[in-house]
Amino acid sequence: MKKVVLLGGAGTVGVSLAKGFKDRYNVVIMDQKKPEVDVPFIAVNACDFDDLVRKIPADADAVINLLRLEPEKSLVDKVEMDQMTLLFFQASYYLYLAAVQLGIPKVVFASSNHVTDCFEEQGRSLLGREINVSDPAKSKSLYGVLKYASEQVGQLFVAEHDLAVISIRIGSMPAKEQKLNEGKRERLFHTQLLEEDAVELFRLAIETTRSSGTYYGVSDHPDKPWSTLNAVYELGFKSQS
Repeated sequence: MKKVVLLGGAGTVGVSLAKGFKDRYNVVIMDQKKPEVDVPFIAVNACDFDDLVRKIPADADAVINLLRLEPEKSLVDKVEMDQMTLLFFQASYYLYLAAVQLGIPKVVFASSNHVTDCFEEQGRSLLGREINVSDPAKSKSLYGVLKYASEQVGQLFVAEHDLAVISIRIGSMPAKEQKLNEGKRERLFHTQLLEEDAVELFRLAIETTRSSGTYYGVSDHPDKPWSTLNAVYELGFKSQS
């Protein structure tokens, strides 16, 4: 049974994956605070390279990078910028480097649909077609810019090391108890990645023999803004919605 590490796995996506994976994989959550899910947990500071190398299980078959902190503003002040750069770029680089040093063969990077959110409004594509991974990155926020930068640095590691990196640009996965305003509920109708689809898409990312790839993570909703065709053809993804 493969061992899968969920780095930053205490959040909504991580808990969903842990529950969906625990009968298939040996799952380990690494985060600062233990979530309420019955899988092994390791406390870690993901922004500390030495702590990552000491604590990531060296026998892991894949590490999923789920580190997340989405700001409310497109541009932030210096303190927040430093925090975001550390979490969304440096920590990503540290994880790739740690995986190479530990001999872990694969990193799955939970990227964001915000990499291309200039082409979407209220969950609808502005291009007259679904947005696909061949469209250029164009973000409305520093968050999206940093997510794209981490995708790109992952490809540098693929090119120079024996490391596979799969990036998934996740759609909307709000916590069940989260209260959404009317605008966010409207967008969610088109952009939601259902829990069962998230589990399946990340499972396929773990199992694929491809060394790299970028995919949108969204369920098959009416007028969804992003194309999942390459995930269908390259990974075998089939939405349950």
